[in-house]
Amino acid sequence: MNWAESGFELFGLHVLWTDFVGSLAALVPVVLAMRKSIWNWPIQFVAAVLLAMAYATIPATGSVLKNIMMAGLAVYGFVKWQRGIRDEGELVIRQGTSRERIGMLIALVGGTALFWVLFYVTGWSWGQYSEPPERYFLIAADAYIFVGGVVATWAMSKALVEFWLIWILVDLVGVPVAFRGGIYFNGSVYVVFFVLALVGFFNWLKQSRPQGVTA
Repeated sequence: MNWAESGFELFGLHVLWTDFVGSLAALVPVVLAMRKSIWNWPIQFVAAVLLAMAYATIPATGSVLKNIMMAGLAVYGFVKWQRGIRDEGELVIRQGTSRERIGMLIALVGGTALFWVLFYVTGWSWGQYSEPPERYFLIAADAYIFVGGVVATWAMSKALVEFWLIWILVDLVGVPVAFRGGIYFNGSVYVVFFVLALVGFFNWLKQSRPQGVTA
């Protein structure tokens, strides 16, 4: 067993160290995002790398790819927020335009369908080891988590209030999938994440500019 697969026992459950550290680190960016702190991005980068390693042990390819993509988006988000703070003096939160909302919805639905086909054909999803009809649901969940995470992080990089809602929708599927795959600590932490996302949404909504106002 290599270090990425090592762990410890917690309440009778085997918890991977990568799952433990990555999950705790994933909570910090949520709190920092609520406070509009740019430092949520570097911590999010580290958490994404650790969680990608944890999910690779299942393996849950969709979650691995999601976290790798999120590590890249964390760099993009840091640059975007830094530029916005430099130009405006502070991070400007806004509500998405109708076009942006429709675009995110299309990306979420269409992307999930596309990656479901990709994961099903390639066998990259851990859901392939289950029997039908559960297999189809788990592969769809893997695809949905991947696409939803990417769309939410993109929306967050643009400081759109809606990113909180997308994360909430991802959590509704991601939590049971984490427990199903044995990533128990991550599943438990993301229950807390779900509550924080609700608080973050209403917090950002109060501070946001009206729909379509960008400057």
